[in-house]
Amino acid sequence: MEQSLREGLRAKGVRLDELDERILWELMRDARIPNAALAARLHVAPSTTHTRVRALREAGVIKSAHVEVDYEALGLDVQGIVSVRLRAQARPQIKSYAAKVIQLPNVLSVFFVGGTIDFLIHVACTSTAQLRDFVASELSMDPAVASTETNIVFDHLIGQEHLGAGGLAAMRGPIR
Repeated sequence: MEQSLREGLRAKGVRLDELDERILWELMRDARIPNAALAARLHVAPSTTHTRVRALREAGVIKSAHVEVDYEALGLDVQGIVSVRLRAQARPQIKSYAAKVIQLPNVLSVFFVGGTIDFLIHVACTSTAQLRDFVASELSMDPAVASTETNIVFDHLIGQEHLGAGGLAAMRGPIR
């Protein structure tokens, strides 16, 4: 697995070493960490981490950094995951459907998945009534949609907030 990852990155012109992976791991844990603190944590010079992070961005390994928003603090107290199955005749519209849905104001994420459904759509709403109306009006009424199923999110844990010290190699390792 490690070899195929490195070969895939090399095909893109990207070569990562252990320090690059440690930098990525620390940035995954906290993208706001100051460069000096990152360097201290990794026991390298700040110029080293600065150069490496810039190179990882330029290579497209680091795409962006994100802010985790407390939607409840913004009055969006209800989150849902909506499963969407498209009509068989709408299969050619999969990409255009996803491009349209991700632009809807309550949509946080769209996942195109395999299996009996086509999409999982993560939404945030002010209430269960708004969630119901959103699904009924914005998702279910689309002519491409065959069916929807809505699940209320009780709690949402973010993986990066809970990353331990295992590193990327541990993520690629065997499951025990």
